[in-house]
Amino acid sequence: MSVATARTITLEGATGHLVDVQVDVAPGVVKTALVGRPDASITEARDRCRAAILNSRFDWPTTRRVTVLLSPADLPKRGSHFDLAIAVAVLVAGADPRKPPVVPADALEGVVLIGELTLDGRLRSVPGVLPMAMAAAARGARAVVVPEPQAAEAMLVPGLTVLGLRSLAQVVACLSGNEIPDAPPVALTGSGPVLTWRGEQRLADLDLADVHGMGDPRFALEVAAAGAHHLLLSGPKGAGKTTLAERLPGLLPDLTVEEALELAAIGSLAGSVLAPDAGLPFRPPFRAPHHSATRASVLGGGTGRVRPGEVSRAHRGALFLDEFPFFGADIIEALRQPLESGEITIARGEEVATFPAHTMVVLACNPCPCGDYHPADRDHRCTCTEVRRRDYRRKLSGPIVDRIDIVRNVEPVRPYELLDPTARPEPTAVVRARVARARDRQAVRYEGTPWRVNADVPGPVLRERWPLTDEGQRLVDARVLDGALTRRGGTRVHRLAWTVADLGGVDRPTARETEAALGLRTGEPLPAWVLDRPELAS
Repeated sequence: MSVATARTITLEGATGHLVDVQVDVAPGVVKTALVGRPDASITEARDRCRAAILNSRFDWPTTRRVTVLLSPADLPKRGSHFDLAIAVAVLVAGADPRKPPVVPADALEGVVLIGELTLDGRLRSVPGVLPMAMAAAARGARAVVVPEPQAAEAMLVPGLTVLGLRSLAQVVACLSGNEIPDAPPVALTGSGPVLTWRGEQRLADLDLADVHGMGDPRFALEVAAAGAHHLLLSGPKGAGKTTLAERLPGLLPDLTVEEALELAAIGSLAGSVLAPDAGLPFRPPFRAPHHSATRASVLGGGTGRVRPGEVSRAHRGALFLDEFPFFGADIIEALRQPLESGEITIARGEEVATFPAHTMVVLACNPCPCGDYHPADRDHRCTCTEVRRRDYRRKLSGPIVDRIDIVRNVEPVRPYELLDPTARPEPTAVVRARVARARDRQAVRYEGTPWRVNADVPGPVLRERWPLTDEGQRLVDARVLDGALTRRGGTRVHRLAWTVADLGGVDRPTARETEAALGLRTGEPLPAWVLDRPELAS
């Protein structure tokens, strides 16, 4: 057989495309030609595949012309994982018709091949196996062949047969139905951290019971967790902004299987290899990049293949941007898209990649660069001039703040609140139970729709299908008409009112819940009934 077709997957952002690797072996000038817009790593596959085939004791068509077409030809292809499909297609196309076929052509039907080859024919792990397997299943593939350490990752996709193998010789034997030869184990592409530290595990020991006072920001944190709302915390240094933000992950309920699969796929796109015994990540992520982070690391991009950034790696979790005004102006302005739409699009040359970013963004900032300015305290120790304070606050541009649902000022805890022997702050577990009940109410309300939480629902749909009471709507309309809220701000108040109602077990937001939502959105003092709740007493 002089023509053969094997299949693999190429990734364009978070989207996988099925690629036919067609190989033609014919008389002519001895040459191996790769066509179909391959990148440098695929172009180098000619030498890798030739050496892998010969060192695996198979025959390479050394006296004929080999043409490899990656179809569709107009789609850019990237990644060394094309090696395995190219090598297998060459073996099928270059088989001697007078001998039994090395791999029967019909054995490739419905099979997707993923893996990089070494010169001696061994397979190497590659990034992005999980989204590739998901794309293969979506396109009707019955089986996928991957490097052995990544079989557990691919097995997370339901309804797909996964073959985890170690070498080209094992792949050929498996496809041919022959006995699988021995091969050395495949090493993972990365090892564990060289240094040992607790990292995100330290957050597991943080509890809201350690936070005294702060009834106002504690309520804001609970509402943000219940409805997946964006949150801005402002206040002098040492007021407790980071203390609150780091306890937010503990309030979030576990991810569903679908959400955990999405998160694992994003991690795979970022280059993480899921450990064979790790399983799906069911706890929501919490990412906190430093303000010196680059645009590519926060939003996505990088050299070579476009990778998701921190805003996508925090998908269905929280992204904490401390000292937000110190981030680059280009990063601050580029956050408009993920804050509004829940996705981020990276356009670079001919490549356009879109990644999911349904992320709860928590911003923290001081009132001035030195952090010592206390607007209500005459004895503040701020050394900043008014011009510096104004330039610092200008970083929080109007369009960014308008996309933030909750704005709260955090005041330092008073000494008597810290030393009060009768204070019994609620622990994280109790608040998380209330958040979980509110999320359950939202799941029932939005069943059969593309939305999961209140923060996802578009404004027009919210007003049509889940309106406020007439009295509550009049409160919102009045603030929009007098210029205190934009139309976008009015929509965010509507969403917040539903979240406050869900936390209180109310079937429909009334003026009471809408009043609380207006306070959360505008940064104004909350109604007395909110702070008088027993659970906020400390």
